[in-house]
Amino acid sequence: MSAAVSLRDVHKRFGEVEVLKGVSFDVAPGEVVAVIGRSGSGKSTALRCVNRLETIQSGEIEVHGRRVDDPQLDLRALRRDVGMVFQSYNLFPHLTVAENITLAPRRVRKTPQAEARHIAVEALARVGLSDKIDAYPEQLSGGQQQRVAIARSLAMEPKVMLFDEVTSALDPHLTGEVLKVMEALAKGGMTMLVVTHEMAFARRVADRVIFMHTGKVWETGAGEMLANPQTPELREFLANGL
Repeated sequence: MSAAVSLRDVHKRFGEVEVLKGVSFDVAPGEVVAVIGRSGSGKSTALRCVNRLETIQSGEIEVHGRRVDDPQLDLRALRRDVGMVFQSYNLFPHLTVAENITLAPRRVRKTPQAEARHIAVEALARVGLSDKIDAYPEQLSGGQQQRVAIARSLAMEPKVMLFDEVTSALDPHLTGEVLKVMEALAKGGMTMLVVTHEMAFARRVADRVIFMHTGKVWETGAGEMLANPQTPELREFLANGL
């Protein structure tokens, strides 16, 4: 079976600083891959390159047969297939939850308003927020806003979901809310690439964990590797918490 996401010898620089130094890994359809590592290890940059929010200097990135590094890439088509949820919720404060979720289906897919609202209802049910459909973001907790951000991505029916440190701004209780939603998506077969500092989540939910260090894939394996790291760098990272 061909990979849903494939990175091959990817190099990325910001000016003179090389952030990704030959990164290669695959994500199979339906697989959940957690990417961990210190701040500055390149993990979030790798994620942003998958969605072409950053361009690469060399190497290849492919998502469901579409070459992301192709200069002629149809970005709209890519982003229909790839949903991304960020640390900051990026909800429009002047729009209701329903309006935030239906904006992309209506504008990108030209979905009629009534159908788009039905999509929003279904997406909100998946994240446990059906009763908040007509609320405004300021009326929601941080965890609820992040769950709306996930619902907004789900409304576009993506083939792959990218999560970039989506719980790092939340307190432990709200973090638990969001992680439960992500775990349910994983159990439902969603292909997920998750940059996270939640080691318990990575160990329990991820099919595979990638530890990045100094811009490289340093160690990779099933979640059990977090209990038995093979490199001193991963041992030190886990010993220091973050």
